Amino acid sequence: MAELKFEITKELGVLSENAKGWTKELNMVSWNEREPKYDLREWNPDHTRMGKGITLLEEEIEMLRKILNGEEIEDDIDEDAFV
Repeated sequence: MAELKFEITKELGVLSENAKGWTKELNMVSWNEREPKYDLREWNPDHTRMGKGITLLEEEIEMLRKILNGEEIEDDIDEDAFV
């Protein structure tokens, strides 16, 4: 199996961190020396190991932004249950 090469070219933001210190991040990542793409996945603290994730092209990230901007995000709390 060929070695997977990657380089985080730009760290865009951390969404969350779990108890073991792994962080879910949005970054620009170059895979196998190709043009960097938007990448969303979990990373260990020193970025030597990663979890499963997704990569998005510029057009896909713009579509995702439009979808999220147009969607009202609601919480899942039933306020009537706290009377």
